[in-house]
Amino acid sequence: MKRDTIKKHEDFATDENAPTARCAYFMIRAKKTKFKDDARFGLIVSKKSFKYAVDRNRAKRLIRDWIAYNEDLMNPDWDYVFIARKDIFGADRESGRNAMMKALRYMQKLSINE
Repeated sequence: MKRDTIKKHEDFATDENAPTARCAYFMIRAKKTKFKDDARFGLIVSKKSFKYAVDRNRAKRLIRDWIAYNEDLMNPDWDYVFIARKDIFGADRESGRNAMMKALRYMQKLSINE
């Protein structure tokens, strides 16, 4: 099942206690979906971190690839926000996918504890 993307600014907002996972390449924040069976994801790639549009677009492509590879680990009741970090370009495809897998498994543990 392919997820929709978050488009509205207010849907990106998460509270301080939101489940969070971090790695060198990105950070993930999650919150409950507004509507049942309508889980989405959003990407934040800022100009402050990535000066050129070509770099921002490349970072988004990398994260989308990693999400598609590990989508089965994502909780269907959560919206995910992925925030890219500068070190993302130091990752090859396999290490990025592994980092995403570890982060999503950590998020699963957080959802069990809720």
